[in-house]
This record gives sequence, C-alpha cells and structure tokens, in this order.
Amino acid sequence: MKKTIIALVVIILIIVGGYFLMKQKTVDVPNPVATTTTTTTTVVVPPGEDQGDKAQVVIGTSVQGRDILAYNYGKGSTKLLFVGGIHGGYEWNTVQVAYELMDYLKANPSAIPANIQVSVIPVVNPDGLTKVVGTDGRFTSADVSPSQAVAVSGRFNANNVDLNRNFDCDWQATGTWQNKSVSGGTSVFSEPESKAVRDYVNALDPTAVVVWYSAAGGVYASSCNGPVPPETLAVTNAYAKASGYPAYESFDFYETTGDMVNWLAKNNIPAISVLLTNHTDTEWAKNKAGIEALFKAYTK
Repeated sequence: MKKTIIALVVIILIIVGGYFLMKQKTVDVPNPVATTTTTTTTVVVPPGEDQGDKAQVVIGTSVQGRDILAYNYGKGSTKLLFVGGIHGGYEWNTVQVAYELMDYLKANPSAIPANIQVSVIPVVNPDGLTKVVGTDGRFTSADVSPSQAVAVSGRFNANNVDLNRNFDCDWQATGTWQNKSVSGGTSVFSEPESKAVRDYVNALDPTAVVVWYSAAGGVYASSCNGPVPPETLAVTNAYAKASGYPAYESFDFYETTGDMVNWLAKNNIPAISVLLTNHTDTEWAKNKAGIEALFKAYTK
C-alpha cells in the first residue's frame, strides 16, 4: 500500500513538473512576428472615383530607384496634366512651380471646376534633381548647388540620357541641346522615367498637357511632322494671353528629336511647352493666370 502511494506521488510530481516545464518554455519562446511584403505598383485614379489615399500615386521609378509620383486633384472627366522636372536639377524651378500648383490646389480645392481633374507630375527626373539639390522630396533654393557643372549634369538621368530626347517623335540615339550632342537613349523609351510617363499618359488619357521647361520665356505649341492642331493652338494662345508669355507655334532654336510634347501631339493630345524666363524663378503669378485660363477654357 505504501509503495502504491509513493508511486502515485511520483507520477503526480512528474505530471506537474512537466506541466510547469512546458509552460515555462511557452513563455520563453516569443510569438512569431508577422511579416508583410510591400510592393509599389503603378496606380491610376479613375475619373470620378473618390481620391482618398489615391491622391498620390507612384507611376514608376528612376534608374536609381526613386519614385516618380503623380498627384491628382478633383474628380472631373476632363483631365489636365501638368509636368515638371523632365530636366531634373538643371531646371529645378520647373519642379518648384509644379509644387506651387499642388499647394494652391490643396489650399483651394474649389478653384478646380467640377468637370475637371488635375494631375501633376512634379519631377520626371528625380535622380537628376537630387544630384543638384542634394535631397529627395521638397527642397528650397538654398539647397541648390551653386556649381554650373553640377547643374548641367543634373539635366540628364543616371544613364546620362536627356529624357526629353527619349520619346517617340523623330527619335535619334544622338540628339541636340543648344550646340551640344546629347544621348537620346539606346531606343525610344529606353529609360524607366520616360516609360513611366508614357504608361501614365496612356492610362490617364489626358485632355491636354502642360510641360514646364526653362529658360526662354514663352509658350510653345506642339506637333510631330504636321501642322499644329487647332485645339493645341487654342490652348497655346489661352495660356499665353493670360500669363503674358509670348506664344509660338514651334520651338525652332535648334532641332529637337524625341521631344515629349511632340510625342503627345503625335498621339493627338494637345500639349504645350511653357518655358520659364530663367532658371531660378517660378513666375507663379504668370503661371497661375495661365492655368486658370485653361480651367475656364475647359469648363462646361
């Protein structure tokens, strides 16, 4: 009888000890941490859809992996696209005027007519911009490198391609900038930045496009081996008259191959080049007046 009792006690102690040992192990082993994989994809906000968190979308990435962003305002079916920074840090003021437009629309949403959606791509060439301003994202004029050599190098993407020579209108592998030869890429749309713009434009199907450059002080119509379409002329003249910039039917200072606005014209999209007067000022008052003139022209 005594042996039986002792055996039962031993069994009970083994069971209890095992229980506490297992419990201790359970406490000592940390819970696994859930992991998620975040992927960045191109998202286009359909007209009329609630913008919500889609007001900022990634349309592609640069050679060095920086996001190329588009921002959307308004919900109308008439889509006006504004683009800056195709020449990166060399024309950093075109990025700044795009940011001024974004800030204005955010602060004054009622300025956008009900039938219009505004899309803004502030920086097509973020690698070239960062080379000159030394930072990603928003910057001030104080961030800009004073070196002219650095500024010129910031015109090109990280493959040393002039992105405004990489689009599909009269493309050539070697293009011209002023009196210099520049790379137009290995083929049409060989660069990720120009591909991102192409894909976004094809998906968005904009009604009209304004692209900012510097510096010549004028509004230039677009065409690709043909006459300037009437609507493009109307957009050119409306923006020029309101802003005070002179209007021109073509940019003929030197031959431009693979030009973005001329590619847009080839695709039957009215597009204008607005060249700021210098490389430092945004001339916001002039451009705001031009933008408002387009709003009025396209208001139904």
